[in-house]
Amino acid sequence: MGDALGRGGAPRSRLNKRGRSEKYELRPEGLCLSEALPHALLPPASAFTWEVKANSRAYNNQFKKRFLCWQRQKHKSNVINTAKYNVFSFLPLNLYEQFCRISNLYFLLIIILQGFPEISTLPWFTLFAPLVCLLVIRATRDLVDDIVTLLSGWPSRPAPCHGFLWKKWANLCVGDVVCLHRDSIVPADLLLLASTEPSSLCYVETADIDGETNLKFRQAPLVTHLELTSVRSMASFRGKVVCEEPSSRLHHFVGCLDWDGRKHPLDSGNILLRGCRVRNTDTCYGMVIYAGFDTKIMKNCGRIRLKRTKIDRLVNRLVVLIFVSLVLVSMALSLGFWFKVREFKARHYYVSSRYLYSVAAETFFIFWGFLILLSVMVPMAMFIMVEFIYLGNSMFINWDMEMYYAPQDQPARARSTSLNDQLGQVQYVFSDKTGTLTQNIMTFKKCCIGGVTYGACPRPRAGWLRCPRPRPRLTPAPLWVFAARAGADGHGPLQGSREVRVFPGLWEQERRSQLPDRRDRAGRGSSVLSGNQGPGVAPGR
Repeated sequence: MGDALGRGGAPRSRLNKRGRSEKYELRPEGLCLSEALPHALLPPASAFTWEVKANSRAYNNQFKKRFLCWQRQKHKSNVINTAKYNVFSFLPLNLYEQFCRISNLYFLLIIILQGFPEISTLPWFTLFAPLVCLLVIRATRDLVDDIVTLLSGWPSRPAPCHGFLWKKWANLCVGDVVCLHRDSIVPADLLLLASTEPSSLCYVETADIDGETNLKFRQAPLVTHLELTSVRSMASFRGKVVCEEPSSRLHHFVGCLDWDGRKHPLDSGNILLRGCRVRNTDTCYGMVIYAGFDTKIMKNCGRIRLKRTKIDRLVNRLVVLIFVSLVLVSMALSLGFWFKVREFKARHYYVSSRYLYSVAAETFFIFWGFLILLSVMVPMAMFIMVEFIYLGNSMFINWDMEMYYAPQDQPARARSTSLNDQLGQVQYVFSDKTGTLTQNIMTFKKCCIGGVTYGACPRPRAGWLRCPRPRPRLTPAPLWVFAARAGADGHGPLQGSREVRVFPGLWEQERRSQLPDRRDRAGRGSSVLSGNQGPGVAPGR
């Protein structure tokens, strides 16, 4: 705990070695512009309502947020739950999502109509039981998908932070001072206090936030860079940060550090955002300013919307179309019934007293009876089979070995079992740059020059066509390429140089009489030509 650290909290023995970013030092030692500003230029303290004190949880917990007669902690914990459902919201929210489907509303309407004995043609449970089965299957699928999503994100949240004590992400609170090492993910929005780089610079990668892969630098305030030079000073640090309320603006931060009776301005260049990855910096120290859902990246996360596939939207339109046609057919049949009953009563007037309802009432009842009788035009069994098809398709995706990525031991994984059919609807793939698709790794595979294939080539199969050897052209102007073989030691001056004419699609060597002796050629240049042939050097024949 009492080991002396160099500038930025690094051991002095390590600072004797030139750091990787020392030549990129952007701010000279001494008083910077922001430190030299008079206190009159600082924003008034009354403009800020967010206060965080370092290494003092008791002070930070005294702030409450009140709503009517309830109050809760103003500073949220660092626990983030990305699940769509909880114990209380699962049943109502899932039922709402289920009945957003027109087909379920259609089946519910038919079940309600079957409850009236005057118009019911079938028992009510004949359609009620399949509908309940369909709702249970879909609810179980949604619950399993939500649990899998929750468990897949669980290892990233309790990842320990390298600090004075090993803490999980969920146990961090505002005001805690944490220590991060190279390639670590920033667990919360931190105020950079010091680092092992010169001038307490820290390089971060924000690819998970804005998609940019280029490194950005952040710098600690000069006062913390000069004063916090040991672990003991970090533990005894009691500075208070007064800043703006949590907001969704990623590149905006205004505040001040109140320490030892002096105020030091802070801006977005001093903040490490949650989700960034530390790069090219051995160790850095930071103070938690925003945690959990107060972080800027979580403020930019919108509400989880109900996702509908193209097939779902198509089925909704088809169900509406079928229902309209069903109503028209029922009206036509009811109209025919109305004419038939009128004719029957006019012909058999002596039995009219036995009828309980009028012709119009009977026609109204028979309309709903035909509607129930013809409701099988929308088959419920089809929707149940579709759910099992989704489940089986997701299992096949998880078992597909052709999509297995061996370098990272990462198989394909269907995160949602209800969106598989969307994979076949992709028509365009937009990419901002080639590095997004190729990972900026250009590896030579093979090429064909003059009918000869260079590079790894599998054994030709049946049906493969061999490229015909192109004929030389005599009209184009040749390109002169100088190929040379290194000396015997490989480091001396070039010897045995010769000229090779390269025509488009054809490599042509000079006459054999002009080539060096075969023994000399085998003695000095055979290792280069036989072992390291590339697309730019033609092997000797």
